[in-house]
Amino acid sequence: MASTPRVPLLLLPGLLCDERLWRDPAQALADIADVHHGDLTQDDSVAGMAARVLAAAPPTFALAGLSMGGYVAFEILRQAPQRVQRLALLDTSARLDPPKRLLVRQAGLALAEAGRFAGVTRKLLPQLVHESRVDAPVGEEVMAMAARVGLPAFLRQQRAIIGRPDSLPVLPTVAVPTLVGVGEQDQMTLPEESRLLHERIPGARLHVFARCGHLPAMEVPQETAAVMRAWLQDA
Repeated sequence: MASTPRVPLLLLPGLLCDERLWRDPAQALADIADVHHGDLTQDDSVAGMAARVLAAAPPTFALAGLSMGGYVAFEILRQAPQRVQRLALLDTSARLDPPKRLLVRQAGLALAEAGRFAGVTRKLLPQLVHESRVDAPVGEEVMAMAARVGLPAFLRQQRAIIGRPDSLPVLPTVAVPTLVGVGEQDQMTLPEESRLLHERIPGARLHVFARCGHLPAMEVPQETAAVMRAWLQDA
């Protein structure tokens, strides 16, 4: 009996994240998914990021983005909706940053431009992962991941995030099976943002990761893989 072809799965990382973000779920899904990782380090706009990803991607694919990766996923839906067969949006938002959050981003960008780039520090970790993982190996790996991505990419990514368009108008146009996921204790992108996605994307399914922060793909990789497997196999 012929084996079932694997689904092309395109994974998009968050700010200061690399392929390590998705490593464990990608390995767990390798039997059903042909995994591709989008490069979001080279461009200073989400339009440029999306165009670069699309140029290297398979003709059609299942698309999963976390945080900033979700912003780029929305742009891919603007540029080439016919290529997206399924959509997963983890710990992300369709809305623009509120004024206070925007000011924080702009201040962080200004500090980095002035040479005061600290990456992800131990002080910042509680905003990214559940408190139980701050002093665990995951915390160390998050800091190491940010250091690998580095300052030049951070500057480009932060400029792209600050300049991104409002994606709320995209939501009702999504016409593919959609998974929305969020960490129950996400402090970077509050769960209410995911509930809004769930409400406005037709037929979307919502999954809340208990005892989890902003990075479920690293914090609870087995649960993330299981939820994504169901999404990929959902008829």
